[in-house]
Amino acid sequence: MIATRALSLALGASTVLRDAALTFKPGRICVVIGPNGAGKSSLLKALAGLLPAASGDVLLDDTPISALPLAARARRISYLPQQADSAWGITVRELAELGRLPHRSAFAAPTAADALAVDAALAATGLSAFADRILYTLSGGEQARAHMARILATDPDWIIADEPLGALDPAHRRDALAQFRKAADAGKGVIMVLHQLNAAAMIADDFVVLKEGEVLAAGPCAEVLKPEVLEVAFGMPFRFLREDGRLAIVGA
Repeated sequence: MIATRALSLALGASTVLRDAALTFKPGRICVVIGPNGAGKSSLLKALAGLLPAASGDVLLDDTPISALPLAARARRISYLPQQADSAWGITVRELAELGRLPHRSAFAAPTAADALAVDAALAATGLSAFADRILYTLSGGEQARAHMARILATDPDWIIADEPLGALDPAHRRDALAQFRKAADAGKGVIMVLHQLNAAAMIADDFVVLKEGEVLAAGPCAEVLKPEVLEVAFGMPFRFLREDGRLAIVGA
């Protein structure tokens, strides 16, 4: 379990999240939504141990995340940033292999298990044929999938992803959502920021709604994803339409 206790975050002199008390459970997908500047990316960085708390704590199984050794934290939590650096002169396979570093000691050679994990991650993201391509020669969507392969190769307990669908076309967006669902069904915890509300409604078990650094609502989808909650969060009306059992969210 990952939990926050009275968590406040600051960027410079600005407080970007105030007094957040949240619980994230393994085996579930939690989607964090809210308008620009609500504190979503800062929350995810704090959950991954990349942004220190101004006050309060982030706990991983009751242990403050700041107290965990870096390698142990990297084995358990993988973070996919909103704009991952793709200017490196490395191949797609070499990027995916970085996901295996937390699993072996410094300077140790990759193992057979590492190679199997990397091959599986490349296959899952549809990049097996691109394994020897230099990362920066790929399209934006292909680069996004390569960074996802790094996450999958790590095989962490938790996947934290900031807007992972942004550069993907509809087919690969569908495939990415299926990968997140598969990970959660296998017992991993998945926490992500999405701006695509319909995709969020399709994939999420739980929601956190932020506005101006405050937690507006948090809990299971059925309790949180309501037109009145979205209206307060985004300052505009929404309509919920259902067809063939599927929900479509329309901004009115």
